This record gives sequence, structure tokens and C-alpha cells, in this order.
Amino acid sequence: MEIWINPACSKCRGAVRLLDAEGAEYTVRRYLEDVPSPKEIRAVLDRLGLEPWDITRTQEADAKELGLKEWPREAGSRERWISALAERPRLIQRPIITADDGTAVVARTDEAVREALGR
Repeated sequence: MEIWINPACSKCRGAVRLLDAEGAEYTVRRYLEDVPSPKEIRAVLDRLGLEPWDITRTQEADAKELGLKEWPREAGSRERWISALAERPRLIQRPIITADDGTAVVARTDEAVREALGR
């Protein structure tokens, strides 16, 4: 499994601690340094079963600067959202765990991390 993290994020650090405590094998991706491409974001969204606006941190300064709260949340705007996430990765909700079975979870709670471990 792989976990996308921002090391400055307490939720990310908590998820990593739990993965370590459970003896999980995983790869860390510091997504602010190793920025996901639009193709990778699309793939993660498919695995999550979510849309880009569902994993966007709308309270971030970048989101406010872009006016994301006003952007349409519809199929025709999907690529615009994905481009924004790729160009400004701080907007991506974290942590995201991609499991070996092809699924993914936004792992902001211990329960979500355990869900990923059970896959």
C-alpha cells in the first residue's frame, strides 16, 4: 500500500504511527514534493469512488485565492478541479492510502486507516 502524506499534518503522522503499530508494509509519498500528475489524481479518484471536489481542502489559502467554493461541482468541471489539485497539491485532502486490492481511502481517522489495513 501507499500513503500520500504531508509530514507537517497531524492526521498524516497519526496514520503513519498506526500503520507502523500494526506492522503494515507501505510506501510513503510526500505528495507536496512528489506531486501527483492529473492522471494519477484521476486514478486515485476512481479508486476512492469520489470526485475531485470531494478531496479538495477548500479552506486552504490557495482554494480561497482560486475561488474554489464557487466552482461548479459537475462532470463538465471535473478536469478543471483535477488540474487545480495537480498544480496546487496543498489542496489535496490527506492522508490518502491506496490499498493493494486497488481501493483507496481518505485516512483522516483511525477507523479509516484500519479499513485500509483490512483490505
